[in-house]
Amino acid sequence: MTREFKLYHKRLHFKFKAGTSRGVYTTRDVYFIVLMEDGTLLGTGECAPLKGLSPEYRDRVTFEALLQESLARLNRDPHLNLSEFEHASSLLFALESATLMAKKHSPVLFDNPFTRGEESLRINGLIWMGDYATMRRRILAKIAAGFKCLKLKIGAIDFAREMELLKLIRSEFPQDTLTLRVDANGAFSPEEVRARLDTLATYSIHSIEQPLKAGQRQALKDLCKDSPVPIALDEELIGITGTKARQELLEEVRPAYIVLKPTLHGGLSGTLKWIEEARRLNIGFWITSALESSVGLNLLSQFTGELGLKSYQGLCTGQLYTDNLPCPALHLEGESLSFDRSALSIPDIRSYADAVS
Repeated sequence: MTREFKLYHKRLHFKFKAGTSRGVYTTRDVYFIVLMEDGTLLGTGECAPLKGLSPEYRDRVTFEALLQESLARLNRDPHLNLSEFEHASSLLFALESATLMAKKHSPVLFDNPFTRGEESLRINGLIWMGDYATMRRRILAKIAAGFKCLKLKIGAIDFAREMELLKLIRSEFPQDTLTLRVDANGAFSPEEVRARLDTLATYSIHSIEQPLKAGQRQALKDLCKDSPVPIALDEELIGITGTKARQELLEEVRPAYIVLKPTLHGGLSGTLKWIEEARRLNIGFWITSALESSVGLNLLSQFTGELGLKSYQGLCTGQLYTDNLPCPALHLEGESLSFDRSALSIPDIRSYADAVS
């Protein structure tokens, strides 16, 4: 019997222009790594790097060459340790997914209250950037749908207009009824960031993700010491590998939280190592998807359930695409994400995606 990894590609299309301070997404290229054995599908993993964020991705041609070379190595040597790919988080996440599925002989990869259907995960409602009227409409729709925690992307439209949105929310929904998180995606400069945090604090903000661009460690360290809004690191964690490097970053900066995305932060294994260090330093954390399709979101949800987290998680990207792959096991009702293992099968993406030769 011969096992073989194969590579597939699919371009997904957003239902709307998904804006961040880094730009606007309209399409999303994802890759699927399929593990076969004599024609039988054993496992599927999603590899979805983010352009401009994932260090392993420069352009499509170069990235596909990396994937093909990596899979060829694995096909020649099936005992190759997956840690060989720790510097390519999106690839490692896909390989971990496919091999774990094959090892379990099941698409249900973890046995926990979430995957048994006994508990649901609490999800924050994600508000993408847009013009004032669009963001206002999205905010009111999420609240009407039952979300009690909203995460707003900020930093692209005028800051004063963004504060008008927060004022609108807080005029009807105080802190004890609605939690507000904001994500700046590194939009603020060191010169303006403190004044903007002071303004944000007046609206009882739970946390702000990455107020400064990654790489400004001293400025970030100084900010975390006395910020009126708790700071969460996201992009700052990208490309950091090895126990010593993770320890040095968290011990030096001391953020209130870290936001973990396995596609960007070292796959499942790297994410667990970040969690170990965060817990050691009493730093909070939550899991967030990185615009994966339903294939990646399914695994992320099961993994998050395994962690037993009770806080709000960022797994709300499953309804972004017009042509997402079906995933009948995941059900989102209001802010509750539930799992029906009886409806799950190993994702066979071969009829939805194109083989990469």
